[in-house]
Amino acid sequence: MRRQRLKKEGKISIPTASMSDIAFLLLIFFMVSTVFRKEIGLKVMLPEARATERIVKTRNIAHVYIDKNGRISVDDVIVQPKDVTLRFKLKLAENPAIIAHVKADKRVKYNYVDKVLEALREAKALRVVFATDYKR
Repeated sequence: MRRQRLKKEGKISIPTASMSDIAFLLLIFFMVSTVFRKEIGLKVMLPEARATERIVKTRNIAHVYIDKNGRISVDDVIVQPKDVTLRFKLKLAENPAIIAHVKADKRVKYNYVDKVLEALREAKALRVVFATDYKR
């Protein structure tokens, strides 16, 4: 009876051998089930072009949307044309290789596109790409 009492009063340990397996399984689960948010932007109908070139890299791109009413969105934030300059100055300070990807509606007045281009020029964002639909 004395021996049984010593065993019961002894140190209790929790087996932790499978803890790392559980941590890796949770890590894999969250990596597989996470959905990354894509650019939403504004609704635009892109103009048609006879020849286009696809941009493969998407790392250094900042999206600029201009809808038919002249609203401007930079990376899903509605801004005024004067604010485009400030935003791109900050973006260029973070990443000098940034490319402005302009998606302008085909029905927008060119005045709005010109304001955005002037704001980009002021910010020294000289790498600009225009999005178009391929006409077959």
